[in-house]
Amino acid sequence: MEALKSSRKQLKSWGLRHKEHIAAYGEGNERRLTGKHETADINTFKWGVANRGASIRVGRDTEKEGKGYFEDRRPASNMDPYVVTSLIAETTLLWKA
Repeated sequence: MEALKSSRKQLKSWGLRHKEHIAAYGEGNERRLTGKHETADINTFKWGVANRGASIRVGRDTEKEGKGYFEDRRPASNMDPYVVTSLIAETTLLWKA
């Protein structure tokens, strides 16, 4: 996890804005995000390397190389991709924790 040191700030921001993200991530997410069946609980934010039960999954290569992508596992299929992409960009690039 040491290689992810610079990314922890972004992950912290995502955690602090968890409720805002959930509100924009589609209707009915409370039925899907139960904490069971490889999903995170809707009320809890957590991230982890190769953790399919986390809100944000960090790939093993990202951990190893200290750069790469995160997978936000919270958005539902009925979300508005423009709203979600805008919120992710705002939280990642502009929002100050």
